[in-house]
Amino acid sequence: MQENKPKKVKMPWPTKKAMIQVYEQKLWGENASEFYSGSGSHQPEIVNPYITSVQSFLKSFKKPLVVCDLGCGDFNVGNKLVEYTQKYIAIDIVPNLINYNKKNFKEENLEFCCLDIAKDELPSGDCVLLRQVLQHLSNKEVQRIVAKLAAFKYVILTEHIPNGNFIANKDIISGQGIRIKKKSGINLLASPFNFKIIEEKELSIIKLEENKGVIVTTLYQVF
Repeated sequence: MQENKPKKVKMPWPTKKAMIQVYEQKLWGENASEFYSGSGSHQPEIVNPYITSVQSFLKSFKKPLVVCDLGCGDFNVGNKLVEYTQKYIAIDIVPNLINYNKKNFKEENLEFCCLDIAKDELPSGDCVLLRQVLQHLSNKEVQRIVAKLAAFKYVILTEHIPNGNFIANKDIISGQGIRIKKKSGINLLASPFNFKIIEEKELSIIKLEENKGVIVTTLYQVF
């Protein structure tokens, strides 16, 4: 297969600096690994239902999909999905994190790229995974990403949102925090994003303890 060579724009953005700081200062916690993407990428009751549902989706195709994982983090989750794909392109904005992943995860159909998904051109593929990524980004950056999602037939989105009714898509400054602090969460189908799809299906929902909201994974078919 011809290798995708997405174009990169050479201009530092504050988001990149913020995410580098998250890992350097271990703001999401730490474990034995050099890089740690937080409990949301390691807590079994959070990651296992996600892995099971996405594996089931990927295995449903006779011809495996090309998957782009936008915001792959420490790859504790993504590495459980690679074998069910034709090609798995794992992307993150933090250069040292990508270099670490390249050294520690090696499969013939696995490729790592360091890109800013709001700014840079994305590789082509069939399916996008966005697992608890957009919740950290400003509306301006989310809009830039949404504009690129129309090129993919499937989008699997995971977001941490409040329980019950809430006002969606309150704006935040990109970085460590998420909209849950504003009693809000991402809804791609609502304003200002208005993501156009033909079908949606809930793959999993995880209720967090102490009324801390829910983590919902939704499959969107775009065309």
